[in-house]
Amino acid sequence: MTITVTRDEFRNAMAHLAAAVSILTTDGPGGRCGITLSAVCSVTDSPPTVLACVNRSSAMHDVFINNGRVALNVLGGDQAELARHFSGATNVAMDERFAWDIWESAGHVPVPVLRDAPVTLTGTLSGRTPMGSHSVLFVRVEEIHVRGDAGGLVYHNRDFHRLGS
Repeated sequence: MTITVTRDEFRNAMAHLAAAVSILTTDGPGGRCGITLSAVCSVTDSPPTVLACVNRSSAMHDVFINNGRVALNVLGGDQAELARHFSGATNVAMDERFAWDIWESAGHVPVPVLRDAPVTLTGTLSGRTPMGSHSVLFVRVEEIHVRGDAGGLVYHNRDFHRLGS
């Protein structure tokens, strides 16, 4: 028996899967950029590793690969507008997004870190696997900053929703 699932059916089903919202950022020889992601999860705690899925057709995909260092900024409940900006929905230029006084550099190889993110994981790309339209990027976490309980931000049913605090 063959089961055929269309792209639209799959996308509609995934819209009902609530997911945490993060902004993946980088800076280096390839340039500086950031992108809103909901396809992020932990892989292992030994060594500490997370994965982040990035569309290979995105102009930012190769910037992340070429720089090799990233920060995963987990967003709090009050940061939905920032998520919209980094998803490209507001057409704010990348340079302008990073000109806002909300960023700092962290780590021994500086990458943009969102100052008020409840959690930031900074690390090095340790591998990638192409899967369909995306690359699964594996990030070896080298530094963790937890800034308190700001509640969470999730993406569900094609919109952002605040959780908790």
